[in-house]
Amino acid sequence: MTIKIQRIVNVAMVLISWLTIPQLGLRNIKRFLPASLLILIVEMLHARYGKKQRWWVFFNKPKSTLFGEFPFQIGPFLAVAIWSLKWANGNFKWFILINGIINAVFAYPITYFARKFRYYTLVRFNKFQFFLYFFSKAFLLYWFQYIYEKLTYQNV
Repeated sequence: MTIKIQRIVNVAMVLISWLTIPQLGLRNIKRFLPASLLILIVEMLHARYGKKQRWWVFFNKPKSTLFGEFPFQIGPFLAVAIWSLKWANGNFKWFILINGIINAVFAYPITYFARKFRYYTLVRFNKFQFFLYFFSKAFLLYWFQYIYEKLTYQNV
């Protein structure tokens, strides 16, 4: 994949993800954004460590964050965090199922096509480990949201 096409893919990925967020409504965005931003920070820290450990490699500009993980983090990762919290609406089993499906789609078919089109590839991770890498954050996201709602709505 050329750098020009990769830029277009990165911008499209972020824009499409962000265009879905207003569909949630302002009330839901305010409700779910704090926990989603917190898990985004955790993901960014994990991704820095993962990049140093060479768990994955981006084919173009592997040392640049703008070409690497950043578009995935501020685009689909953030949007999926907010949407999954909305869809589950406090039901833990439903939340885990939703996250499991979304993370499996990302870890298996999307990773397959990313390697085929020379976007990124897994190096020291297999696809199952990559799935667990993202799926483990689902528990933390749910916990962040649970704590946030306890603190926010306990005085109401």
